[in-house]
Amino acid sequence: MTKQQAQVTEWTVREQKDRLDRRANFFILDVRNRDEFSAWKIEGRQTPRMLNIPYFEMLEQGGKDDFIESIIAYTSRELVGQLPKDQPIVAVCAKGDTSAYVADGLRQLGYHAVNLQGGMRAWGNFTEINPVTESRELSVYQISRPARGCLSYVIVSDGQAAIIDPLRHIETYLDMSRAKGFRIEQVIDTHGHADHISGGPALAGQLRRPYYLHPYDAIHPIDMLPARVSFEYLRDGQPLAVGKARIQVLHIPGHTLGNVACLLNESYLFTGDSIFINSIARPDLGGRGETWAGLHYHSLRRLLGLADTVVVLPGHFSSPQEANVDRLFMASLGELKEKNDGLRMTQASEEAFVQYILGSLPEFPPQYVEIKRVNAGLLVVDEEKASELELGKNVCALAQAYAADST
Repeated sequence: MTKQQAQVTEWTVREQKDRLDRRANFFILDVRNRDEFSAWKIEGRQTPRMLNIPYFEMLEQGGKDDFIESIIAYTSRELVGQLPKDQPIVAVCAKGDTSAYVADGLRQLGYHAVNLQGGMRAWGNFTEINPVTESRELSVYQISRPARGCLSYVIVSDGQAAIIDPLRHIETYLDMSRAKGFRIEQVIDTHGHADHISGGPALAGQLRRPYYLHPYDAIHPIDMLPARVSFEYLRDGQPLAVGKARIQVLHIPGHTLGNVACLLNESYLFTGDSIFINSIARPDLGGRGETWAGLHYHSLRRLLGLADTVVVLPGHFSSPQEANVDRLFMASLGELKEKNDGLRMTQASEEAFVQYILGSLPEFPPQYVEIKRVNAGLLVVDEEKASELELGKNVCALAQAYAADST
């Protein structure tokens, strides 16, 4: 370990993301409990080698009274040959506290070890902004939450902006509007989200701007209770203006009854939870998979009728490898007709499609019912509970989208 390396004791999640994107070599020592590690790991376009050793096991088996001395004793006895000496080792825990002790112990043994600042919580909340197109007439920005696979969008024209599917931390959009000098005029949710807490009501409320949602998604599908948030109705075919740009709302029930897509200038299609890059959305998160699968089929067939040149901008991604060289999750509709398994099945019969859908459903995460309650204003949670509900990767796509990740 060089003197310069020894001076670096922490990486921010931004620094880690940059290294993941560059496919730089580093090793991850994750010291969370085994079930937490199994459910959710750090991923990138090239996922690093990693090892999971729970922190409490290192302490118990290290056998010393001092935390760091136990880590040194355990590592010296159990991990020789398992940890690399020729590349950085990132110690990771839930919040970045206990992993700091691990990184310190590894440095004392001569390893180039750093702590991930803020741990998996910081990684889970990290967002980055990438331009899809940027000009005076029209700019579109994709906001990505890499750890969760969530995507939202900012459309800017003539100094006015619309936000589509804003994520929970609304400071991202407020800071961006100040930095780029645009005014947020409207906030749109393509549907009532189940995998993450929407920033839509809070953002629109703070700015006193309209918050748009289809009325069918203003009823909790499990509780059958009306939402307690203020919103403006979205309807099929509705036009929305953003400066000189024009959005057409397309009602596409299936993932939810109120699911919509937004077609911008007949060129960009914000598909929300309907079409993703490698898969399509699941129809069972309202508890009615068999009933909604047929609706999903007809909605997707409608979208497939758009021009092949239309650029699809999805609401989620399942794997970092879906991004293009510019780190954007996007593709033309024509491309997706050829490579997206779900869209290929959509071009078959309705019966075959429904069988495919119902045979491809991932496990239903119980926290999704609670998240829908939060988004409908039926439940209020603090930051601690919100972070707990949102831990892990979204599972809004069909199971096939995850098969490649596990190989």
